[in-house]
Amino acid sequence: MSEDSEKEDYSDRTISDDESDEDNFMKFVSEDIHQCALLTADSISDPFFPRTTQILLEYQLGRWVPRLREPRDLYGVSSSGPLSPTRWPYHCEVIDEKVQHIDWTPSFPEPVYTPTGLEMEPLYPNSKENTVVYLAEDAYKEPCFVYSRVGGNRTSLKPPADDYNDTLTFEARFESGNLQKVVKVAEYEYQLTLRPDLFTNKHTQWYYFQVTNTQAGIVYRFTIINFTKPASLYNRGMRPLFYSEKEAKTHNIGWQRIGDQIKYYRNNQGQEGRHYFSLTWTFQFPHNKDTCYFAHCYPYTYTNLQEYLSAINHDSVRSKFCKIRVLCHTMARNMVYVLTITTPLKNTDSRKRKAVILTARVHPGETNSSWIMKGFLDYILGNSSDAQLLRDTFIFKVVPMLNPDGVIVGNYRCSLAGRDLNRNYTSLLKESFPSVWYTRNMIHRLMEKREVILYCDLHGHSRKENIFMYGCDGSDRCKSLYLQQRIFPLMLSKNCPDKFSFSACKFNVQKSKEGTGRVVMWKMGIRNSFTMEATFCGSTLGNKRGTHFNTKDLESMGYHFCDSLLDYCDPDRTKYYQCLKELEEMEKHINLEKILEDSDTSLKEMTLDLDSSSRGSDSSESNESQTYLLKLTSQIKNKKKHLKTKKERNSSIASHQNTREEQEACDKGHLVQRHRESDSEVKDIKANVSDDCIFDYFRRSFPNQDLVKIPGRAPAWFLKRYLRSASQL
Repeated sequence: MSEDSEKEDYSDRTISDDESDEDNFMKFVSEDIHQCALLTADSISDPFFPRTTQILLEYQLGRWVPRLREPRDLYGVSSSGPLSPTRWPYHCEVIDEKVQHIDWTPSFPEPVYTPTGLEMEPLYPNSKENTVVYLAEDAYKEPCFVYSRVGGNRTSLKPPADDYNDTLTFEARFESGNLQKVVKVAEYEYQLTLRPDLFTNKHTQWYYFQVTNTQAGIVYRFTIINFTKPASLYNRGMRPLFYSEKEAKTHNIGWQRIGDQIKYYRNNQGQEGRHYFSLTWTFQFPHNKDTCYFAHCYPYTYTNLQEYLSAINHDSVRSKFCKIRVLCHTMARNMVYVLTITTPLKNTDSRKRKAVILTARVHPGETNSSWIMKGFLDYILGNSSDAQLLRDTFIFKVVPMLNPDGVIVGNYRCSLAGRDLNRNYTSLLKESFPSVWYTRNMIHRLMEKREVILYCDLHGHSRKENIFMYGCDGSDRCKSLYLQQRIFPLMLSKNCPDKFSFSACKFNVQKSKEGTGRVVMWKMGIRNSFTMEATFCGSTLGNKRGTHFNTKDLESMGYHFCDSLLDYCDPDRTKYYQCLKELEEMEKHINLEKILEDSDTSLKEMTLDLDSSSRGSDSSESNESQTYLLKLTSQIKNKKKHLKTKKERNSSIASHQNTREEQEACDKGHLVQRHRESDSEVKDIKANVSDDCIFDYFRRSFPNQDLVKIPGRAPAWFLKRYLRSASQL
């Protein structure tokens, strides 16, 4: 049974004997429905209904209305037993050892690597003649996924080398591990080959492997030879991650950035017309006979997620407002979980709560998205007043791991179907892409019952620094959406200026991205539909410039997301209008720069360009904008002709300042009017776009509203009182 069979509106009801299992994952959460009497069909003598306990009768508007009883809670994390075991493709070899790492944050930010210009580019042309010290199972034993088994294939793998006195021992046959082959090319040098995503011949980016039999004080060199991307953050100073079990036990030190002589380069080992790239680095282990790990990013496994959900289940407080169910099963029969987070209703309030949707880990190698998701869940399930306010105001639907099969086997991008799930949200092949099919279906049904004000899919990015968003361009469907869809990312950049870059955000719909969750949900009618991209490296902003992101930095983005959501939905619209005003100014400057780039543009052509750039504004503002920009253009052209005297410069500055003040006064008068007009324009667009907007709700009249002037976000008590009063209007 899946989430597809679940209704979104839950009512208080008696649970029959067969539903009282002690293994029930959670109690049902009451949501927004009319209070009404409930009876089972066999409790009244009406020949129209069969005698059954599965049909419930609600007394509404003077008559009995039948509906099916809600399904039992589905659970994969039992409160009285072990976690649901992970299932692997039957041919995957898996060791018995369970790999665990401690949580740790460095005391100081870890700087990126600064190249010296003396880094080597080892090629190893005769590596086939050297000793193979690790060789995983044949990844292509089957052309496609056949079936799965719990724990995979546990047949022991004999080491290919006999003499291990001074040779490192490698292992990656554990959850999320990835390493295909290791060749010892010199006494302390090793050539590594990554395994492509299962049932594909590409997507070699994620690595995560174990090294034992270490010697302290020896300079080792590791070179991964089969990357396929020409550009990499390793060329921008990113360092590999390292973990030592002895450091963890003795000094409580976890994952840390390491490496010297780091270089990412083309290795000229092209095969079948393809070129490959190498990553090389040197390193000295801190201890002898240590068990260590290297990874591309901080690992976060399917077992980590299940343990986290189990902790929520055992928490008597959090389990009251966080309902965990199984959305569907993957091809390998692993469970995809969906969380419903909201405050259970305690009164007869019939107002529909609006929904916010978050998903993550559709690409299994982008583990940084799981750390952001963890930070979000930590905060939204916390006991702060803002977290309580968010739960009181919204229903959060969260799918924390969309591709558990890929996570388990150590893929970078694909599922066991050998396909990128984030290009198949439009697919009808439910059996091949179950997680995205059920997610799309769940959101579609959710939108039939309530407005979804925001959808965000969390990802990792391998070529750009910082954290940023990809959105959709609403100008083709409704001019008023053009800037509104940029407000939330701009707020996020202001709340997190040292991590989130608004200038790196993009808002368009490329043909190659039409099957992504972001675009599909936007076309379904969710105005604010985003992909949040987090770098694998670090920041170029503020105090964090030139440093790597650690897990706490990534987790903090979950808090900033919630903080920005409160700002975005604040009844005091000051911040909203400030951001809208700032976006308009950005748009004007961009248009002006485009005009000035063409020195042959005539005055008539400039006027036409300005007309087309004034999105959603009335004619009076367009005329004044033209005058303002033409004056600036004239000043710039005059500056090119001759140097002005001090008197002329002062006069020009004063004139410019007066013009700008007039423009700001004009804009302020039209801003609210344009915003009101935007909602009427939105009602005229396609029917699949939701027209019950969050902006409409928060503009409702409220007693003494004009007397309350709050420069920032309204306090929690004010917003809660506002919502309570507004619902009674």
